[in-house]
Amino acid sequence: MTEQSTFRKAAFFTLGCKLNFAETSTLARCMEERGIMRAAPGESPDICVVNTCSVTQMADKKARHLVRNLHSRWPKAAIVVTGCYAQLKPEEAAGLPGVDIVLGAAEKGRFAEFLDKWLADRTPLSQAQPTAQLREFAPSCERGDRTRWWLKVQDGCDYFCSYCTIPYARGRSRSPMIADLVEQAGKAAGEGAKEIVLTGVNVGDFGNAHGESFFDLVRALDKVEGIERFRISSIEPNLLEPDLIRWVARESRAFMPHFHLPLQSGSDAVLKMMRRRYDTALFASRVELIRQEIPDAFIGVDVIAGARGETPQEWDKSLRFIESLDVTRLHVFPYSERPGTLALTLPDPVSPADRHSRAARLGQVSERKFAAFLKARRGEERPVLWEGRASRGMMHGLTDNYVRVEAPFRADLINTVERVRIGDPDPTMTDTLTLLEP
Repeated sequence: MTEQSTFRKAAFFTLGCKLNFAETSTLARCMEERGIMRAAPGESPDICVVNTCSVTQMADKKARHLVRNLHSRWPKAAIVVTGCYAQLKPEEAAGLPGVDIVLGAAEKGRFAEFLDKWLADRTPLSQAQPTAQLREFAPSCERGDRTRWWLKVQDGCDYFCSYCTIPYARGRSRSPMIADLVEQAGKAAGEGAKEIVLTGVNVGDFGNAHGESFFDLVRALDKVEGIERFRISSIEPNLLEPDLIRWVARESRAFMPHFHLPLQSGSDAVLKMMRRRYDTALFASRVELIRQEIPDAFIGVDVIAGARGETPQEWDKSLRFIESLDVTRLHVFPYSERPGTLALTLPDPVSPADRHSRAARLGQVSERKFAAFLKARRGEERPVLWEGRASRGMMHGLTDNYVRVEAPFRADLINTVERVRIGDPDPTMTDTLTLLEP
């Protein structure tokens, strides 16, 4: 086995949500404190850390495939597997080639302790505390590879939707105190942070155990000096208070006109079977209020295609409802059968072929909506936070309402906010990237 002194380079791989990316950054900082730095492009790492997702069968498959590829590419590197897949299937993760350490959800928060233990004797280590015992909140406020920072404000979920494994992988909902998060945001500002994204499993459920609310939190964070932008990564529509929308529109200093709402289905019958806590009328009312208060806001929407119970009739209702929504972009996921979920007991399963064809149809709807949103932005003046160098000698950044733009690279503008005039969409790009007018 390699001597400890040679463990100097680490590579990090993250699958899944923004919360995972935030936590991966915390793991990287833990490594750096022990003299183990990120491997530069082209360098062979001594340790590979894989932070996994397990929201779908495909997510599990991607995790296994990634670990096998890493072991094949760097057979001498130690591999750490953590995250939701490690929590739900620790034995399976430990059995993958090259894996030395498996850490579940609670153990991820104690990464330093387990890393030191492994570095001392190199004994294979696998530990995942039973999900029902997960009670601690592991803080994370980190800069990712971009200019933006991620602030973890909540973890776990009490909703137990019929199709979802996240409560079994992350445990029950829990969060820190507002004062702790304000302090973390202040420290990030001191390190040069300009934009912070609030992450969590169910951020709107913040503070349920100690008498604080998510609205209380955002109002407190809005006062943090030095942070010019905050974004809410995703929030349940029933927890997005109308007063919060109005506050972002009329009073907030730093919260951006950018919302992300999980819909999952446009059929009330399917939503009921999913055990979601809203109906299409409530969802539509939230979208309408956002558009009324902030006409140019970016509104992203999550949708699951082909869930159990989505008969042809319910699929038609869902599609028509989604088409009627004045939203910006859809994030579409074909339904995935997850062992142990209540959804497996529901009637009317949808064939895999139909799930994917419905997802493709929703993808077309998303493309049309997004193209219309970009077209409406042409000629607008918007503030852009420049993030870094793009290809072809350009730099890229995001407007306040989440339109990705680029302009000729200038090092002095990185991590600064500049007002720009939006030009035409770049036909060579497939995401939100647009060109600026000269």
